[in-house]
Order: sequence, then structure tokens, then C-alpha cells
Amino acid sequence: MLFPIGDDNSERTIVPLVNYTLLGVNILVFLNQIDNPAFTYGYSVVPAEITSGRDIIGAVPIGDQRVQLYPGPFSVYITLLSAMFMHGDWGHLLGNMLYLWIFGDNIEDRLGHVKYLLFYLLCGLLASATHIWFGPRSVVPSLGASGAIAGVLGAYLILYPRKNVRIFQFGRIVEMPALMVIGFWGLLQFFSGFGSLAAGVGESGGVAYMAHVGGFVAGVILIFLFRMGAHGGHSPTLRDWNDDD
Repeated sequence: MLFPIGDDNSERTIVPLVNYTLLGVNILVFLNQIDNPAFTYGYSVVPAEITSGRDIIGAVPIGDQRVQLYPGPFSVYITLLSAMFMHGDWGHLLGNMLYLWIFGDNIEDRLGHVKYLLFYLLCGLLASATHIWFGPRSVVPSLGASGAIAGVLGAYLILYPRKNVRIFQFGRIVEMPALMVIGFWGLLQFFSGFGSLAAGVGESGGVAYMAHVGGFVAGVILIFLFRMGAHGGHSPTLRDWNDDD
């Protein structure tokens, strides 16, 4: 596995205030989740709630177990936003925050603060929409920043394909181009996501891979639209696929 631990930020021109804020909000929300199942299961995305427009409350069967769903916000659609800042456990949180820390600041530097925030949130919403599309009747709660961060990775792949990313592999630190690191990650999500669908399982190992796929594709496409007017106002061209600045 390729485990990224950093990249080259020597050309960054702004302080990534939005990225720092997103990191902080995710951590604070997770701290509020600890020993608070009513919040976690009330404000997570439940696909069947979104497609039906009603809050599902009570014990629901998930596999051979039953999970208690709690009352959520006044509109179930708000969970599409709230779930974007929630996580299942410390490992889930720290893994996502590591990726956001490494790659998010570069996208904010290219887009600017406001566009980056809008880009991040839209990728997260489209990631959830993809997950719901492939499992509209599922009552399994879904949560995490992974979909939005997948969008950040998709944008990074387009903007910085040759930028070196430091990875920890086989007990040593090496550098590899983002095209290989993120490309490998993206392929893994596609194979896992569509593989789980072919097997008739919406989630594999508790991971909503189709949300990752949706967020990643959204990031790849949206970065061309969001970059228009950012940092000089030129539209992306084929040259941008090999642009390292």
C-alpha cells in the first residue's frame, strides 16, 4: 500500500485558512460524537431517509444485527451536510485528516478560500448523492469526510500530476509522482466500489466505496469549472494536465 505522509508546499502562496478550519471542525464534531450515539446515528446520512424524505427512528435490521436510529435534524436533507464532518472512529478520522492536510492546502492555494470551500462541500454532496443512487433503500448510516476529500484528490491529480508526494512504504520514505499515488488510490476505489455492487453488497467492510468514486469523479470534473478565473483567470487547457506550478 502507498501511505502518503507529505508533499512539496514550497510554491504555496497563501495560508490555507479554510483547510485548517475544515480540519478543526471535523475534529470538534468527532469529539461531540464520543459516547453520543443519538447525535451520530441521528445526523448521519441514511439513504432511505433521503429518498423518502422522512426521518426513520427506531431499531432497523442491518445484516444479522439491529441498529438504533435516532431523531435527526428538522429536515433529513441537512444530514447530507452534517455527515460530511462526522467519523466512525479515531482511525477513520485520522486517516481522512491526514489526506486533507496533505492535499487540501494545494487546492485551496490554486482556487482561493471561497472557491475551495464551495468546491469541497459540493464534492461531498455529490459523493453522498452517488452513494444514495446505488443504494436508495439502504438504512445503513453513512458518515465521513471521505467523499469530499476524494474530490480534493481528483482535483490534485489534474492540477499536480507530476508533483512529488512522500510516501511510507516497506519501512522507508520515498517520493512518487501524484499521478501514481492518487491514481493507484482512485483505481482501488473503482475496483472496490463496482466489485461490491457486482457482489450485491452496497458497502464493503463498512466502507462506502461508491461515495469515494462519486467524490473523485466530481473533483476531476469540477476543478475545470472552479479553476476558471482563479489565480489569473485563464481556463484550464491540455497544458494544465502537466502543469506543476
